[in-house]
Amino acid sequence: MDGDNPAPRSMADELVGREQEVALLTSFVAEATRNGGLLLLSGDPGIGKSLLLDLAGKAATRAGALVLRSDGVEFQAGVSFSNLSCALAPLQGEIHALDPVRRDALMVALGIRSEAAVDHVVVYNAALALLRKAAGSRPLLIVVDDLQWVDHASAAAFAFISRRLAGSPVAFLAASRAGADTVFNRTGLPELELRPLDRAASARLVRDRFPGLSPRTMQCVLDQAKGNPLALLELPTAVNELRPGTLSTLSTVFPVSRRLQSLYAFRIQELPAPARRLLLLAALEGTGDLRILRAAGAGADALGDLAHAERAQLVRVDNGGLGRLTFRHPLVRATIVWGSTSDERVAAHTALAKALADRPDRQVWHLVEATADPDERIADLLEKSAHRARRRGDAVGALNALVRAADLSPGQTDRSRRLVEAASVGSDVAGELPTAAGLLVEARRANPRLRGSLQAAIAASNVLLNSDGDISTAFQLLLGAITADAGRTGHGDQKALEEALHAVVRVCLMGGRAELWDRLHAFLAQATVPVPRPLDLVGIYADPTRHDDHSLARLDVAIRDLHLESDPSRIVQIGRAAHGVDRTAQCRTALWRVVEDGRKGGSVASGIYALIQLCMDDFETGQWDECALLTDEGLRLSEAHGYRQMALSFQAAQALLAAVRGDEVTLRALTRQITAWTAPRGFRSVECWAHHGSALAALGRGDYETAYREASVISPPGVLPTYLPSALRAPMDLVEAAVRSGRRPEAQAHVAAIQQAGIAAVSPRLALLAAASAAIAAPKSQAAVLFEEALAIRGTDRWPFVVARVRLAYGQHLRHLRAAETARLHLNAAFDSFRHLGAVPWAARAAEELRASGYANSRAPGNLPANPLTAQEYRIATLAASGMTNKQIGTRLFLSHRSVAAHLHRLYPKLGITSRVTLAAALAEIPEANRAVK
Repeated sequence: MDGDNPAPRSMADELVGREQEVALLTSFVAEATRNGGLLLLSGDPGIGKSLLLDLAGKAATRAGALVLRSDGVEFQAGVSFSNLSCALAPLQGEIHALDPVRRDALMVALGIRSEAAVDHVVVYNAALALLRKAAGSRPLLIVVDDLQWVDHASAAAFAFISRRLAGSPVAFLAASRAGADTVFNRTGLPELELRPLDRAASARLVRDRFPGLSPRTMQCVLDQAKGNPLALLELPTAVNELRPGTLSTLSTVFPVSRRLQSLYAFRIQELPAPARRLLLLAALEGTGDLRILRAAGAGADALGDLAHAERAQLVRVDNGGLGRLTFRHPLVRATIVWGSTSDERVAAHTALAKALADRPDRQVWHLVEATADPDERIADLLEKSAHRARRRGDAVGALNALVRAADLSPGQTDRSRRLVEAASVGSDVAGELPTAAGLLVEARRANPRLRGSLQAAIAASNVLLNSDGDISTAFQLLLGAITADAGRTGHGDQKALEEALHAVVRVCLMGGRAELWDRLHAFLAQATVPVPRPLDLVGIYADPTRHDDHSLARLDVAIRDLHLESDPSRIVQIGRAAHGVDRTAQCRTALWRVVEDGRKGGSVASGIYALIQLCMDDFETGQWDECALLTDEGLRLSEAHGYRQMALSFQAAQALLAAVRGDEVTLRALTRQITAWTAPRGFRSVECWAHHGSALAALGRGDYETAYREASVISPPGVLPTYLPSALRAPMDLVEAAVRSGRRPEAQAHVAAIQQAGIAAVSPRLALLAAASAAIAAPKSQAAVLFEEALAIRGTDRWPFVVARVRLAYGQHLRHLRAAETARLHLNAAFDSFRHLGAVPWAARAAEELRASGYANSRAPGNLPANPLTAQEYRIATLAASGMTNKQIGTRLFLSHRSVAAHLHRLYPKLGITSRVTLAAALAEIPEANRAVK
């Protein structure tokens, strides 16, 4: 079963999302039990009226009031004064204090004495007098639930009483179903209508009660419950037990408990037989199209039959346009279906299948539901429907159809094949990794000799890479299946081959090792089958610097046509290639489409891949706040769906953000987690992102030895690794670290490798990195010209952090040449960019260079609120906040580490803190205009 057992629940649990209503009722009880008052709650069945009444009753009891409770009961609605008798039962001992006329009338009405009928008005006045008399000793709260089932005499008495409570410590609180016809509807009483919970509150209620529910099951529950609290708490158990393949079809109606059925069953049972049959057809058809319902045998007078259901407030009918029926709540639909017999459902599905002969993708599901035994013809129709759904980008629909097709397969070989394909779609696109693992087990049971299947290899590799498997094993599994499949005669499953090749490409990308790519290229060179269309971009995936112009041209065409693409897998593949050559900007709209589809429970795995590309693009283009939001979302989705290897990419993005923002504690924790998981399993590409973050952090705090060591792990000096795209994000890191740590020959060797690889031709960002690296490593006499050439490259504005780093390096170079005025121009620009981005340690470096250049007054705070720190204290605080130790700060500022400690001790009270743990937060509270170097 998916998810944990339900957690114990309390009244507070079930009142999630009702904070305003609870506050209003609490206030009403406090006021009305002092000065009188009345309130009517209304809402759909299961909306939470009874719980709120219970809460009000408990609040009144705590305040010292006596609660008089009476609930309407359907089968007692014909017994006069039965509800009034129940409400006044606690006061029977005080009836004798009334005057004889009222006492006798009330005792007869309440069944205490048997005499001739009495005047109802006398009974009403007697009840009111009794309540007022009893309220002399303590406040009273009358609570009446299910007012629509209160007997008429009692309802009239309650209406009479409730209008005459002003000024007395008696309150009246009742609840009724929305739309119910009661005497209170005609009196204009104050009314509080309970609306369905919003989606966020609904999700919180379900998550608190069923903490282990999968995201897709959660989505199904939320869609079906429509904010009804009772449904939200009852449906998860039923939906949880459904097999994949029963979700997300128009004819699917989830089973509901007897408790949920009881909410609408009485109204449905009261309808004439033709109206019930029509509602069953509508419930199973799913769209409410009256033309289809008529064609299915509803008859010409369908609208006449529906009138009964409309009056019972079960459906709405829109007669405009094509004519459509809508159920007022999904529970009405479910109650109709599960209140019918199996024979009635089969007959309805059969009729609908005939009516939908021109719509095969919908017809086949009704044929499935009308079929009790395995049937290869219907299984084949359903499999073809699955393939059409996949081409439309509906991965979930394809998964469901394939599983049901497998269930209908008479032969074990066909059953196994369909289960394997479902597992492949589930793991690779739909985000159903645990389901895929179970389907693979089923497939092997059906066909123990299952080997060499492309779809099985895809699913198994996905399961493997997200558990304890390693890159090499996943690669062997996929390439072995591809090779075996290509060797078979009559090979024709081009789609499966395409998906398997893309799976092995992903493995190669994660592995980041030349030997994996070499083996894949060797296979492609010898393959006797046509290479699928999207694999023509594999060269850009593998190594953006070694592509040819034709590949880039094909990629540009693919990007241009993305608005026409509906397959999420294809969009992600194009986006992956685009990211390698800095063309993600043109893909963002299409990638967001994939993300939104995944958020709605569609192609979840593709949506996560798209989020990775978007958040990495946000990091590189300086949209760091959005990057942080996307990493959080991506991590939640990856962990919820079991995609550990995708979670690593989001952790890498978090590490990069922590690095540039100076959050050393977070960076160290993340890099430890990433490397501990990736290193033993061969995920070199992701491991290199962690080293990139460590190198950036070290550069930001001026620790060039560490920066050089970390950058060298990605690419040794003089070597730009092949098949490791992450190396193209960090070439300047190694060059700068090498020069600053006294290794200029190594820096120059790396510049030569950069130039030989020709990365400048790939994109403006890479051209800027190549040119700036050459400038940093160049002799002093040549550097200025090279820096000017780098900053003159067009189209680099999209990468503000890289531009700011180049300006910082150039300003530093100019300051050493004693060209202070020109240096300050670049240092100021770098400082502004870093400060705007939130790159704290880099802003500190720029500020320190500005101070060293003699910069003093033009950026001083002026008449703005003063920075509480002196210039020296502010410099020390900024460096300490960036993660530098006292010794490192002393080396930077030519102070002893003891002097640094003394400065920190003096500045903490000025900022209202006691240690460096909260130093960064305290500095952030200083107005931006006052953070400049004094």
